[in-house]
Amino acid sequence: MNNDDRSSRPLSASRRLFLQRTSLLTGMIALGGGSYLYNPKGVWAAAPIKVGIATDLTGAISWGGIPNSQVAKMVIDQINKGGGLLGRPLQMILEDTATNEQLAVTKVRKLVTQDKVDVVFGGITSSMRNAIKDTIVNRGKTLYIYPQLYEGKECTPYLFCTGPTPAQQCDTLIPWLIKNGGKKFYLPSADYVWPHTLNAYARKAIVKNGGEVIGEEYFPVDHNEYSATVNKIMSSGVNVVFNTTIPPGVAAFFKQLYEAGFLKNGGRLSCVYYDENAITITPPHEVEGLASCLDYFRAINDPFGNQLQAEYGKLFGNTSYNAGSGSTGMYRGIKLWEAAVKEAKSVNREPVAAALDHAKISDGPGGGCEMVPGTRHVKMNMYTAVSKGGKYEIVEKSKGPVMPGECA
Repeated sequence: MNNDDRSSRPLSASRRLFLQRTSLLTGMIALGGGSYLYNPKGVWAAAPIKVGIATDLTGAISWGGIPNSQVAKMVIDQINKGGGLLGRPLQMILEDTATNEQLAVTKVRKLVTQDKVDVVFGGITSSMRNAIKDTIVNRGKTLYIYPQLYEGKECTPYLFCTGPTPAQQCDTLIPWLIKNGGKKFYLPSADYVWPHTLNAYARKAIVKNGGEVIGEEYFPVDHNEYSATVNKIMSSGVNVVFNTTIPPGVAAFFKQLYEAGFLKNGGRLSCVYYDENAITITPPHEVEGLASCLDYFRAINDPFGNQLQAEYGKLFGNTSYNAGSGSTGMYRGIKLWEAAVKEAKSVNREPVAAALDHAKISDGPGGGCEMVPGTRHVKMNMYTAVSKGGKYEIVEKSKGPVMPGECA
C-alpha cells in the first residue's frame, strides 16, 4: 500500500459514516438539536408506544452508534408491520448523544420527562451508560436496556443488559488463545471503565488457564504513538496481544505493531469487540489472524442471520449487520422487551420489568437467547472467529448458551 492509499482511508471511513447516517435518518423528522422522530407508517386508532433511542450519531463513537440506531429502526418497523404491540404502534424518538456524556444526560432527561417514552435503549461506551442511567432509571422511573458488550458488574434495578459479558467472552476465548497463540499476554487498553474492568477479569482467566500477563497499559482513546509499547511487546516475547484500545487510536496501534513484525514473528492479535465492521478500520494484512469472540458473525451463515442480513442491506445500502456496535444487543433487547410487553399486557415499568426478568426469544442473530432470572443479563451462544484476508472464519462455537456470570 502506498502513502496515497493510506491517506485516503480516513476519508473513506468518514464517507461510509456519512452514508450510514443518511440512510438511518431517511424518513425521520428532524426536530433540531440532534433529535429525530420516526413515526409509524399508516393510520392507527391507538396512541403510539414511545421508544427512546439515545446513542452516538456523531463524534468519535458514531461508528458504533449509527448501526445501533439502524437496527432499532429496522426492528421497530418489523414490529409495526406485524400489528404493533397491544394494538398500538411503536414510535421511535432518536437522540444523538454525540459522544458527549454531559450532553447525553440532557438528551435522556428530555426523553423521560418531556417525551415521556416508555423505554430507553442505547449507550455504547460504559462511561456513557454510567452517565445516563440515573437520569433514566432513578429520576425518570423508566426502563433502560443497554445493548452493548461490556465489562460486567452492572446490577442497577430496571437496567437490563443484552450484550456479552466478560464471562461470556473471556471464558470462551482465552483458553483458545493460549492453545492457539501462547501463554504470554500483553494488554494495551483505552483508559476508561470497560478496558479496566474487562482486563481485571481477563487477567484472572489468563492465570487460571496457565498464562501470564507481561504488561498492561492504558492510553487516551485518540492516542496514536505506541512505539514504546510496541518495543516492550517485541522485546519481551509476548505471544498474544489482548487489545482493548478503541477507535480512533486502535488503527495506529495495529499499524505500528504490524510494522514492528509482531504478526510475522508468529504473534496473535485478539480484540473482543472487533466485528466485521471494525475489521475494516485497518488494512486486512495488519490484523491477519486476529481472534475475536462475539455472539454473532456473518460467517455463521445461518438462515435467520442471512435473512436479517438481507433485510438490513436492503434498508441501509452497502452496510452489513454485525455483532459489535451494540447491534445484536439492540435486536435482542427490543425483541425481549416486546415479549415482556406482550406477557405483561402493559408498557408500565413494573409489570414489564417483571416479565422481562424471564423473557426469551426462540431465534435471533447467533441463535435464541433468554434472560437469566434475577440477573437482568442474557445467556446466549458465543462464537470464536479468526480474521483471514479481511473476513472472519468461525473456529469454535460454544456448546449451547453461555451464562453471563453477572448479578447472581
